[in-house]
Amino acid sequence: MRESGTIMSTKDAPSFEDNLAQLEAIVGQLESGDLSLDDAMKAFEQGIRLTRECQESLSTAEQKVQVLMAKNGEESLQPLNTNADQE
Repeated sequence: MRESGTIMSTKDAPSFEDNLAQLEAIVGQLESGDLSLDDAMKAFEQGIRLTRECQESLSTAEQKVQVLMAKNGEESLQPLNTNADQE
């Protein structure tokens, strides 16, 4: 993201959760059908931008997890235990 011709620092960028909340709000607006075509297109474009930012955040988080889980140069990812697995 750019602001005043400079790249915003990570500290200034919206969080994944903020972007996701905005995306959910946009989806609600689009699903309501109350927007004009022009407003719907603008909302859709903003939704696409937010989706890409969320995907980038998730990709970055996945890479960090893979680095943290690396063991002797080999990945040793463990399956996630969920409550459904325990029943």
